[in-house]
Amino acid sequence: MPVTEKAYKNLDFLTSSEARPVRILCEYEEPQRRFQTEGVRDTVVVFGSARVTSQAESAEALSLAQLAVSNNVSSDPGHVAELDRVRVQAERQCRIARYYEETRELAERVTRWSMARERQYLICSGGGPGIMEAANRGAADVVGGRSVALGISLPFEEKVNRFATPELAFEFHYFFMRKYWFAYLAKAMVIMPGGFGTLDEMCEVLTLRQTGKIKKLLPIVLYGTDYWDQVLNVGAMVDWGTISAKDLSLMHRSDSVDDAFQFLTTAIEANETSA
Repeated sequence: MPVTEKAYKNLDFLTSSEARPVRILCEYEEPQRRFQTEGVRDTVVVFGSARVTSQAESAEALSLAQLAVSNNVSSDPGHVAELDRVRVQAERQCRIARYYEETRELAERVTRWSMARERQYLICSGGGPGIMEAANRGAADVVGGRSVALGISLPFEEKVNRFATPELAFEFHYFFMRKYWFAYLAKAMVIMPGGFGTLDEMCEVLTLRQTGKIKKLLPIVLYGTDYWDQVLNVGAMVDWGTISAKDLSLMHRSDSVDDAFQFLTTAIEANETSA
């Protein structure tokens, strides 16, 4: 008798290039079913760097790096240079660590505010470490607080962080499907300091808002003036005529948890009223 196997059970086929449309559809349908089952309709998305650590962790890393440098007796220039590189990196981590703590606090406050209301807005992160972990952790700081984690399979990054709600933790293969779910459920966004990935996510959403492809009102906080003033000179784009002055209103610049929280909650409540 020939060995037969249903196509949807054939892993060789499902992982083939021919089955790519099937895999893409799975990353649409499976999350949709899970969100419906868990009653998730609205999120507050937090983007930011995976490389940011907490202030306690950063301080400990710097202390160890400084100790290693001071205790070094090696005459090997390469070893000395490596110790100094680690120290400089630890100093950079300490410089940006405040954003881990402020992300955690903002996520905790948004979660507490949301849970006191009839309509729930869940914190949603990219599921990784750093700012993403801080966002899920802040939600978990509230008793009964839930949060979403839209993870992505990467060779150099750990799995979804432990603070996300297990039923709402996902691991995507396709970046564009992950971005779809970020944008589709979002009723507000917070852009914390980050690298290429954060810029990519931010610019795609701003483009969709600017062009009207996202028609819903979507308040966006650009958080951290010390960082973003150096990294992103949007005003220069107006001066050069590549964007309009009105496009600057697509983002609210903030540098405090109090201000960001007030802006987000006020904007969300106003959008509810006008809907």
